[in-house]
Amino acid sequence: MNAQKVAVIGASGYSGEELVRILLRHPHAQLAAVSSRQHAGKRLDAVFPRFGGYPGASLPFVDSTVEAIVGSGAGVVLLALPHGVAAEFASPLVAAGLRVIDLSADFRIKDPAVYEAFYGEPPHAPELAQLSVYGLPEVYRDQIRGAQLVASPGCYPTSILLPLIPLLRRRLIVPGNIDIASMSGVSGAGRNAKLDYLYAECNESVRAYGAPNHRHLAEIEQELSIAWGATVRVNFTPHLIPVTRGIHTTIYAQPAAGVGEAQVAEALRDAYAHEPFVRLIGSSGFVDTKHVTGTNFCDIAWRMDPRTGRLLLFSAEDNLIKGAAGQAVQSLNLLCGWPETDGLL
Repeated sequence: MNAQKVAVIGASGYSGEELVRILLRHPHAQLAAVSSRQHAGKRLDAVFPRFGGYPGASLPFVDSTVEAIVGSGAGVVLLALPHGVAAEFASPLVAAGLRVIDLSADFRIKDPAVYEAFYGEPPHAPELAQLSVYGLPEVYRDQIRGAQLVASPGCYPTSILLPLIPLLRRRLIVPGNIDIASMSGVSGAGRNAKLDYLYAECNESVRAYGAPNHRHLAEIEQELSIAWGATVRVNFTPHLIPVTRGIHTTIYAQPAAGVGEAQVAEALRDAYAHEPFVRLIGSSGFVDTKHVTGTNFCDIAWRMDPRTGRLLLFSAEDNLIKGAAGQAVQSLNLLCGWPETDGLL
């Protein structure tokens, strides 16, 4: 199987570092370029000593320019950049004929007005957002294979969409009665020195943030609406918890009339029984972030509450892998025609 040259722009952040780690061990991908303005000229293993001894770890960081990436010979580029910045690179890279997988929010939202409402500015390349494929392999696998631009989902949306989409498609829950509470490790905020994310501010404390209109809500509602076939609105409250990585999500939903736990279990098993990275815990246990940290798995459990008549769904994932870098590599594998699990199991 032929190797494909791959580049990572923004390789010095948490998600970028995870991309590099996965790609250095990937059986088919050849890491052709990694970029970082602050580390340009330094070797990978000098910036990240954990990669010492890996084949390819002597690769130097290049400056973050389109010219450097195109000149590397990479056929696929992964963008691990903040929203707004990613569009500056994606537009010329797509125009140059390269295939792009973007981990930012720049191309996830199809409606420009919705993007502006949640991100406080117009989309930077709305025409590319229309071209992009939402990079949730369990839902859009066939479209991803032929895409030139993949908009990889956010970490919170992944943990929410995977449990809910099969149930909405089968009309098993009421779309107007969904409440979601998620908890994320501090790495979800990215590698930065903001006061709110310092150890002394986060340790031994839990707090809600971003309510009621966290930015990820835009893509959550977009994809749930597609699954239902009409507009879906949900309540979503994220929380910061004092762990480095991992997301735990609890979803409260109202079952449709006559729907019981057996139908919920059947829908989820039909959707995910053969999916390599979704593990169904069912109604006999609960999900736990320690069992998914460092992996590309999303674990899902559920309970029907006979007292309230509501359905409880639980999911757990690693926000930096299934919620970011690992899921992007799933899309890379699909783009290149490789086994979807390559580099991830």
